[in-house]
Amino acid sequence: MRGFTLAAILFRPLCKGISPSKLTGRLPRNTRGYAVIPPPKNSKEKALLDAMLRVDHAGEYGANRIYAGQMAVLGRSQSGPLIQHMWDQEKEHLKKFNEILAENRVRPTALLPFWNIAGFMLGASTALLGKAGAMACTVAVEESISEHYNSQIRALMELDPERYRELLQIIKQFRDEEMEHHDTGLDQEAESLPGYQILKTAIQVGCKAAIYVSERI
Repeated sequence: MRGFTLAAILFRPLCKGISPSKLTGRLPRNTRGYAVIPPPKNSKEKALLDAMLRVDHAGEYGANRIYAGQMAVLGRSQSGPLIQHMWDQEKEHLKKFNEILAENRVRPTALLPFWNIAGFMLGASTALLGKAGAMACTVAVEESISEHYNSQIRALMELDPERYRELLQIIKQFRDEEMEHHDTGLDQEAESLPGYQILKTAIQVGCKAAIYVSERI
């Protein structure tokens, strides 16, 4: 018994600051096997989450390409810093969804190459109409994305708000930032563009179609 006590005293300094889990090789009890989304309960729930994440990733990817197109045209104008600020936030959104897709082994939509070109062309072509054109595009796109995020928030709240609390926090934060972009576009006189309502409606029809196909392909 004395030998055991002596060994414990001699060994204690070496163990100072080392958790029992490191000594035993076991993970601490509160360690999770996921960062944001817990494993789905069944195949139906997995299909729902996969479609949700796929379309969110596609939407943020498309938004990034739109802002890239706008910056290609207006980057050196007075609107450049404002567009860059909104683009920087979209880059963070896309980065987060890249991480979530990888963690949950969800494939992105097969249409990314198309959204790459279409998004850039939409951003550039509306920016050629001037600041009001770029802002009109921003209002239309961000309103569509915000509405879609709201529908996802409702779906997750009905499913299990506590289980998906962290995903809800992320979506709500991104929704709020998209609405900031929407409001910025209005503040920057998007509605002064001739044919504003026609352009907005056309863009939002395209956004709804993009959401529909990105969930499924």
